[in-house]
Amino acid sequence: MPMRPNEIALFEHKARQIRATSVQMAHDAGIGHVGSALSCVEALLALFYHWLRLTPGNIGSVERDRFILSKGHACASLYSILADRGFFPRQWLHRYGEMDGPLPDHPCKHALPLLECPTGSLGHGLGVATGMLYGLRLRGVPARTAVLMGDGECNEGSVWESAMFAAAQGLDNLLVLVDENGIQAVGRSAEIMGHTSLEEKFRAFGWGACSVEGNHLPSVLAALDRFPLENGKPSAVILRTTKGAGVSFMEDQVLWHYRVPSDEDLRNSLRELRAAPLHLCESA
Repeated sequence: MPMRPNEIALFEHKARQIRATSVQMAHDAGIGHVGSALSCVEALLALFYHWLRLTPGNIGSVERDRFILSKGHACASLYSILADRGFFPRQWLHRYGEMDGPLPDHPCKHALPLLECPTGSLGHGLGVATGMLYGLRLRGVPARTAVLMGDGECNEGSVWESAMFAAAQGLDNLLVLVDENGIQAVGRSAEIMGHTSLEEKFRAFGWGACSVEGNHLPSVLAALDRFPLENGKPSAVILRTTKGAGVSFMEDQVLWHYRVPSDEDLRNSLRELRAAPLHLCESA
């Protein structure tokens, strides 16, 4: 169902707020990866506010949907959304990157038990998801799992081993979203590993696949509403995104894979985003 204008406006504001929160967290904690966090905001919004059957109330249910952030370095935006959805108090966002705190700079189930697994060792999230779904199927549990990956992560051979297994087992309750922002740790993906169509690649491995504008929320929602993209097959949605989306001086810049926002960067980002970080709002 198409989004109504008031819903679009609400989600656009929410996206700016999540981005503002992520930049504030990166600045305060002295942690990079903010560009990676900003490129996947729309994907996370579409999942947690629309697609996933996952709430604070059913987090312990075996029937719940599962989510794995395989590109774990982008966790600032995930933490922001989890706090906004009530999975933990917003004030915890002040503890991002804190030693022995609940929100390390890569997601860890031992620190935040509501997560499905620790992530950030790139190329592992899809394998965990396929094994998880295979085990649930043996138990007769119809839960779905979504995995958010990066395009640089798709350099890893373990991704394609998992993709073959998922297709061979007909895991049509598996959804992969690839944040194709074109930049990985030290350069542009096409220059490092050569240009390839990830949509065509997933199709060749037996998946249903499509490509959409990943920073355009209605397009992402429309793709998720088509799930599964092909009956009997796992689904891959390739999200054409911009690294650092929403903050002009961070957009499409390799530098912002690791750079930590300075005081001036923070001021300029918040001015441009026109939104207050969640944990600094009066209602937090």
